[in-house]
Amino acid sequence: MAISPEEIETLIRAKFPEARITITDIAGDGNHYAAEVIDASFRGMNRVQQQRAVYAALKDKMAGSQGALHALALTTKAPD
Repeated sequence: MAISPEEIETLIRAKFPEARITITDIAGDGNHYAAEVIDASFRGMNRVQQQRAVYAALKDKMAGSQGALHALALTTKAPD
């Protein structure tokens, strides 16, 4: 089952309401995406902490072979 870019953004935005979020379907199959999340709450966090926070927002959408989202190339940072 595929997931839409809008659904990914909605899940991320629920945890990061002020973030700048860009979602790109990199394979055209609804399962492999790239996401850029820029949010002030990332200040003081290392990149691993930032990415864990975003993955936590995606809940079970990436859960094993039954998850709707099979791959996410994730870029995170605090705004300049």
